[in-house]
Amino acid sequence: MHLILIVVAFVIAVGVAIKSHGSKKYMRSVIANIPGPHCIPILGCLYDVYKLNQKDFFKRMEDFIGKYGRVIRMWGFNRLAIMSADIELNEQLLISNDHITKNRNYETLHQWLGKGLLISNGKKWHARRKIITPTFHFKILEQFVDVFERQSSLVLEILKERADGKTVFDIYPFMCLLTLDIIAESAMGTKVNAQSGQAIPYTSAVREMTIMMAWRFQQLHLHNEILFSILQPIKKMRQTKLIQIMHQFTRNVIAKRREELKNNKRNTNAAYNEDNTYSEIGAKRRMALLDVLLQATVNGEPLTDEDIREEVDTFMFEGHDTTASALSFILHLLSRHPRVQHKLLNEIQQIYGDYDVVPFTLMNLNELKYMECVIKEGLRLCPPVPIIARDMMEDFKYEHSSLGPGVIPAGTEFFMLLYFMMRDPKRFENPNDFWPERHEHDLGSSFGSFVPFSAGPRNCIGQKFAMYELKVVLVKILQQYELLPLGEDVKPVPNLVLRSENGMQLGIKMRS
Repeated sequence: MHLILIVVAFVIAVGVAIKSHGSKKYMRSVIANIPGPHCIPILGCLYDVYKLNQKDFFKRMEDFIGKYGRVIRMWGFNRLAIMSADIELNEQLLISNDHITKNRNYETLHQWLGKGLLISNGKKWHARRKIITPTFHFKILEQFVDVFERQSSLVLEILKERADGKTVFDIYPFMCLLTLDIIAESAMGTKVNAQSGQAIPYTSAVREMTIMMAWRFQQLHLHNEILFSILQPIKKMRQTKLIQIMHQFTRNVIAKRREELKNNKRNTNAAYNEDNTYSEIGAKRRMALLDVLLQATVNGEPLTDEDIREEVDTFMFEGHDTTASALSFILHLLSRHPRVQHKLLNEIQQIYGDYDVVPFTLMNLNELKYMECVIKEGLRLCPPVPIIARDMMEDFKYEHSSLGPGVIPAGTEFFMLLYFMMRDPKRFENPNDFWPERHEHDLGSSFGSFVPFSAGPRNCIGQKFAMYELKVVLVKILQQYELLPLGEDVKPVPNLVLRSENGMQLGIKMRS
């Protein structure tokens, strides 16, 4: 009886697969001009797909690009994926206002982040983007500069015990706690004290959850929540627990902040100013992202606590992990390039003089022109988000100098390989070299040459916030410490956010 059921199930599965394969005839015909590995009917090139593991992903993709070119088609069962490191093609997709649907793989994050700005599509995405964009106005960003400075001063104290000029250590964990403290205070108006060792369960849960999500992204069959629950029940229970911890913390902060907002409105001594801050008995208070969300309305209705929760959780994840990655890679690169480090220090001293004499402002941070080149070059070589993906909901028609006019059919999963786009030898001389001076001049024919924050309608809404944060932290660290080329070179791996298999190792010593 059991054997009969198995045979029947197998026959049904084969029948469904054959029917699905037949329905993809149009897709196969319109992408016939795009090269890729040999595909077996129904199965596709599963062997090549599953060999793309985390550790050697960049090496294997480099081999694929060398063999097939910068646009590659791959079939996995009856799912079509286009892997593109081609600036010309990707730029056309990035600037489109129609093809902005995030890839289905992001659904893995739904239970944690809901459908906030990172994941949402359509009308919801447009409404949330409109609400949140004013949060990054320069008047509000100016308020966060002292948060950047204060939290950076704390990490300097923590690093002192390693500043002997010979201790090799991974800078990433320190940058991760620093950026977590910064985004918590900026996004939620709440101090979580991650750097001081008073880490509440929330901060630990965020770190553990990002690791788990990165692992799940690499396991195609575990993207489905039901299969994940069946095949990895212990991890599923742990994931549920972590989500409960994070959601409960965020809900408590929202409830507390909402009550404070009501009290302030009732308080005759509290009045809102034109720059979206308010005075409490004569004292000026910062306007956190959470405050903007609490006062926002859509079609005349305020956002629910769950609406607000998913946006705050989204910014807590996006706003600390990506910046920590960027900072760590840039510090590692500076430790290996003393000429660049020395030139950057000279610029810092010209603008800020002796340590802690000149206060940070957006105006003097904008004067750090060479630092901006250094940051851009670090982001070019090691983009925190190395891959972005779209689902084609309708046919995407393109014009290409090599491929000619063509179509990426509806149903395609399109992966833009930012890591390789910004190492294109046709656009960048000696593309693997760390040379900040290349950014002092026009990069070339299009914005698509430099896209660490993505581009077009779905570009990173917090890129100005991130740039100012990076500048303040780098100024503080370089004023006090010399970065030394100790330890191993990085081995980048594509987690949710770019990591290094062996950490971002370096040494430091106090400046005289």
